[in-house]
Amino acid sequence: MDSDWINGNMSHGGNHPFFQLIFRRPLRRCRKDISMKFLKPLTVAALAIPLALTGCVTDPVSGQRNTSKTAMYGLGGAAVCGIVGALTHGGKGARNSALACGAIGAGVGGYMDYQEKKLRENLKNTNIEVERQGNQIKLVMPENVTFATGSAALSDQARNALATASETLVQYPDTTLTINGHTDNTGNDAINEPLSRNRALAVADYLQSRGVNGSRLTTAGYGSRHPIASNATAEGRAQNRRVEILINPDQNAINAAKQQM
Repeated sequence: MDSDWINGNMSHGGNHPFFQLIFRRPLRRCRKDISMKFLKPLTVAALAIPLALTGCVTDPVSGQRNTSKTAMYGLGGAAVCGIVGALTHGGKGARNSALACGAIGAGVGGYMDYQEKKLRENLKNTNIEVERQGNQIKLVMPENVTFATGSAALSDQARNALATASETLVQYPDTTLTINGHTDNTGNDAINEPLSRNRALAVADYLQSRGVNGSRLTTAGYGSRHPIASNATAEGRAQNRRVEILINPDQNAINAAKQQM
């Protein structure tokens, strides 16, 4: 479309970015101006339907359908960026460009915001904590939810929670997951470090079995080296026995997507 005919920009309203198109002169026709050939490459074609309709309004007096000069598209940032990618690069571009467009428009933080919101909603009754630090999301799984004492076998409760979390992790593939196991200082690290490492591996293996790509996963076991509470009390030791999943934007995905834009 000619630059003197239409303007587009990504804006941010609350937690949801939106794409605004400003039409400088009326469209020749309503609805039919967007052809099916134009929509075919879209991997998210259903989201393109509002684009064909939003510019049309009904005159409250005459009942005739006219073309609006300003159309506001309330699509989520990643979805809009997927459409842009599909128009320029086909189906592969739709997925790969989603995160890069977020960086241009709503920002990578917006991409992470959507994941955080879903994870908080889905994990609210699991006793798994969801924390946010900048563009990083941290899932904290306490031992009493995840493992029996001295064991690296996932509990049924942990499996259920991880199955729920994996749905969101699969939906947002442009992130890396670092899974770290931690213990208290009871015993010694000759025992605690292998235990913490095996617990991290158990979490990673289960996430992979639920569809999370293994290339996104790294694991480590730190034993008692990184306490978050005092080991002098039973309550503090319980807090230190945990597995953490650190979810970060995948910089390689961002760079690859930008190159395709």
